[in-house]
Amino acid sequence: MSEHNDNAQPEGERTPVRIDLQQLLEAVQAHGQKTVDQQDEAAKDGQYDDAILDSSAIAPTDDEGNPVPVTIPIVLAPGVTVVYTTRLGGVSEGDFAHFNLGAKGGDLPERVRRNREALANELHARISLVNQVHSATPVDLDDLYEENAAYGFNASGMRVPGDPVEVDAVDRVSDDGTIQVIDADAQVTTRTGIALGVFAADCLPVLLADPEAGVTAAAHAGRKGLVDGVIDATVDMMVDKGAQRGRIVATLGPAICGDCYEVGDEIADAFDAVFPGTFTLTRFGGPGIDINKAALIALAKAGVDADRVFSSQPRVNAATQYLSHDAELEELCREDNEGDPALAERLGHIRHSMCTLENPLWFSHRRAQLAQKPHEGRMLALIVRR
Repeated sequence: MSEHNDNAQPEGERTPVRIDLQQLLEAVQAHGQKTVDQQDEAAKDGQYDDAILDSSAIAPTDDEGNPVPVTIPIVLAPGVTVVYTTRLGGVSEGDFAHFNLGAKGGDLPERVRRNREALANELHARISLVNQVHSATPVDLDDLYEENAAYGFNASGMRVPGDPVEVDAVDRVSDDGTIQVIDADAQVTTRTGIALGVFAADCLPVLLADPEAGVTAAAHAGRKGLVDGVIDATVDMMVDKGAQRGRIVATLGPAICGDCYEVGDEIADAFDAVFPGTFTLTRFGGPGIDINKAALIALAKAGVDADRVFSSQPRVNAATQYLSHDAELEELCREDNEGDPALAERLGHIRHSMCTLENPLWFSHRRAQLAQKPHEGRMLALIVRR
């Protein structure tokens, strides 16, 4: 696919058009699959993916005002797809702009519901959500899944008017026995057509599959969950359901990188004692931790070796470059209060495209704090087997 578009409009004369999601999928998937180690070596050698094609501005909604989500799909294994949502293509506004999928931070519930329904339509799958509490607890979704929302199964403890069952954060089970809230930080299933979702805005999503056994899993691996063993517990549940450790493949989703995750001496030392080599000195000058490296250590301990952990970065690089002239992303960057750089300059300073703080495609709690914003949205990392 050519990198030059002879019909491209002059700078400043771009008009919003609907994104061709199939074209974005083809562009993203054009990059070969690499393990995390292989991608790190390529980065050290300066081997970065070139821009694949020119981008146009993308309208966040269609002519009827419905969200048009911009997502990044990645084939993890035959029949198994991982999808990352971005900030683009939704109806949320203000600090939650635009494709916010979490309802705990103060966004209008109706907007969250519309965004989730648009995502389910985009995926051609049902979505499953649980209430993440920074634990090491996985749940067997095969025993729990039941349709209770227009987009699938909502057990995340959020009250969203319009769902068949309105969920209140303090209720666990309704009068008729319908499950409303499940406290957990990982989901495991053998069912097809159900996208297991992990909310994130700096914490690390870990997506896993044994395609031969038909077992998929999604884990929310923040600092506390990693220390408490959420990855090990998730892999154990996969094995209980028929997966084999030697067949499991995984990928790490967008998360704050070790150069940006500043935590202070005491926390960094304690984390490094559990995951040796994860202590960092951040770009802000203080001690930090590398939760991505910790996840790789935890996966290896659970029997998922590094040669079966594939990097999402080449695909994310491609998608970021595809969107390098997007008007909506440019608007969001201005609102991020990082000195008001042009979008191209902002993207040019990215060292880790998977880092939620560095890459403006992602929601980031830490970025919101630095910008003194009172709220921040949430993305979803999902895995679905067809």
